[in-house]
Formats: sequence, C-alpha cells, structure tokens
Amino acid sequence: MVEEKAAKSGGASRGTGGSSRGRDAVKPSSLSEVSIQEEMRMGTHMAELDRVLGGGIVPGSLTLVGGDPGIGKSTLLLQVCRHMSADGRKVLYISGEESLRQIKLRAGRLGDFSDNLLLLCETSLEIVEETIRSVKPDITIIDSIQTMYHEEISSAPGSVSQVRESTNVLLQLAKGLNVSIFIVGHVTKEGTVAGPRVLEHMVDTVLYFEGDRHASYRILRGVKNRFGSTNEIGVFEMKEEGLVEVRNPSEFMLNGRPEGASGSIVSCSMEGTRPMLLEIQALICRSNFGIPRRQAIGTDFNRVNLLMAVLEKRLGVQMSDCDAYVNLAGGLRILEPAIDLGIAMAIVSSFKNRVIDDKTVAFGEIGLSGEVRGVSMMAQRVSEAAKLGFQVCILPEAGKNQVKPVKGMKLVWVKTVQDAIDLI
Repeated sequence: MVEEKAAKSGGASRGTGGSSRGRDAVKPSSLSEVSIQEEMRMGTHMAELDRVLGGGIVPGSLTLVGGDPGIGKSTLLLQVCRHMSADGRKVLYISGEESLRQIKLRAGRLGDFSDNLLLLCETSLEIVEETIRSVKPDITIIDSIQTMYHEEISSAPGSVSQVRESTNVLLQLAKGLNVSIFIVGHVTKEGTVAGPRVLEHMVDTVLYFEGDRHASYRILRGVKNRFGSTNEIGVFEMKEEGLVEVRNPSEFMLNGRPEGASGSIVSCSMEGTRPMLLEIQALICRSNFGIPRRQAIGTDFNRVNLLMAVLEKRLGVQMSDCDAYVNLAGGLRILEPAIDLGIAMAIVSSFKNRVIDDKTVAFGEIGLSGEVRGVSMMAQRVSEAAKLGFQVCILPEAGKNQVKPVKGMKLVWVKTVQDAIDLI
C-alpha cells in the first residue's frame, strides 16, 4: 500500500498551462497545418552512443539509462560530460549517490575535464530544480532517479510516488527550458527499471546496458526512442581508461575462436541495421541420469528444445538420452530465429563429432517441418561474412532473389535442414 498525497485544487492544470488560458484558447489543428523541421542534434563524439540515440542528443529530450550495478552507466555518462563540456557546452552533473571527491577520483581515470562541467551532490528535488533553472545547462545528468525525493511526498526515496513525481518534474524542466536530461535508473533482479512502469512511458528514450559486469564488453541497447530507431545497439569494451567503442563487433566476438573443433559454427544475426557474426557452440554427450540435462546460454532455452525435436523427428538423430549444452560465445543474448540453422548444425556436428570448416557461416530460420525459411536483410549478412574472410555461406533458398553473388564467397542454398546437415 502506498500513501498518495491529495491533489490541491487547481493543481491538475500544472502540465497544461492552467485553466486561465480559457477553453477557447486551444483549438485542434489538421495534420497539413503542422510544420516540421529536422531535429537539431548534439554529437557526443562517441559513434556507438550516437548510433543508438539516432544521431546524437536532441535538445529538450529526457533519456533514461538503466542497467545492473557496476555495469558502467555512470562511467558512460561521465565520458559524455567530458566530450560535451570540451565542445563548450555547459554540463551539470547531479549525483545523489557519490560525493564530489568520489566523482573527482573517477573522473581522473577518464582524462582531463573542462571547467564547463559543474558538479552538484544533492537529493532534494526542489534544490535540483532551482539549480537547473538558475544554471540553465545544455545537458544535465541525474544519478540516480531513485535517490531523488520531493518534500511534499511523505514516502521514502525510491518509492513509486517519489520516482513518478521526480520524473514528472524533470520532464517539465527538459521541455520548458530545452535542456537535455539523462537520468540513471537502477534495475530489479528481472532486469527492468525499478519503480513504476509509467516511468518508461514518460521519457523520450530508454537505453539499457547489458552484459556481465565481470566481462570486458558492454552492449547499449535502445528499447524506446522517439527520435530514432529502437533496434540499434552500441558495443563498448570496459578498460582502465573507461568505456572504449568497439567499431567492428563481429571481429571482436569471434576473437579466440578454436580451430578444428566439432560443435562450433559461425552464424549471423541482425541488430538493427548492423549485421553481427557470432560463434555458436554445442556440446552433446551421453547422459548419466534418467532425464537428460539441457542448457542454453545466450539464446532461448525452449527454442533449443524445439530444434532438437525437429532434428529427431525429421532427420532421425536420436538424442533423447543425451545431455545438450548450447552456448553463444561472447556472452551475447540473441533471440532472432535467423540463428536456428547455426544451432542445428552445431548440435549435429557435436553429436556426430564432425568438424565444420572454419570458413563457413550459416543462417536461416527452421520450421517444425524441417524447412529452412528466409530471413530479413540476407545481402547484408553475406557481405559482412565476406568482409571478415569467410568463404562459404549456407543460407535459405527462399531468399535466392535477394542476394547477389559476392566475390570470394560460395553461396550454398538449402531448402530443408536435411540439405544443410548433409554438408557436414
């Protein structure tokens, strides 16, 4: 149960400009009367972040950045502050979790900072609002929204009421003063931002940091963006000097791939407009228990079970008494069905202990009848594989009219999963 503060009389008109404007002051407009212009954007000097944002920071936008503790949210935003302040823009960094000395120590590892960066350690929303109105920065960072509290609300900081009211105040500031505001949000154990779900509906952009904080890579994914695509991702690597962009994620993900090992194949997935090559590993071994164990890391567990059932039914590969482990090397989590063919070929390769050529890449969706269905953007996938030196590509025949011959790449068209398995 959450105590809700009673609304004051006339307070409902706060965001609409008040009732003093009169009912006749607002009139609907036809779509043809509305004039549009290209949004002016501020580049962050971080190409991966600009890609996810849709080309840069839009003035007056409200952006939510979520992720697990220690994943690098504050580090990324501090690097944005460094680049933007060096361009002569006024940046205000408000922290409710760290002292000025702690921020100074972390900033010292990232490099030199301009005097255009202003720091404030405060959790009172009234003081934060007053500071933003007086300083009038170009960009404001709130770290984090769960530490902000409104004195008129009796509940504790981080509660539903506090988070909702704090975000509403920041939204009014962003739109009213044309200030770009980034707010950091803590996540629950399910991976969603803690607090009311309406928080994600209020902001313009929602970015999630993914990846294991013990690993070196980080993936920034846009799940909502009113100013750009929501399918783009940015790949970073955590180093001593901060987050470093990974310009070629495919090469990064295939680094250290074993040669001449069974149960391993390279597949291609699309993340937005970016093709990404990744290694799929499978290990099939006899089970010592009555019920075999199945485990999938980086992909859907139920999807792996479905593909194994198709292999048993359509190809007669009996794996009912075998343990099965499937892993997407590099720690990526891919749910796109285009990697079905790669998973199936890796499973059979391990089961029969047959090595697949290291220069082979495969992708395609597998149906319950064993057919291999076409996937989107096949030409871009083939081009990415050829760029990294792969020589054979196994792909669905359904998309034959979409792909043109590529120099140095042999295209092998398959109709069913049986055709693909016969190549092993």
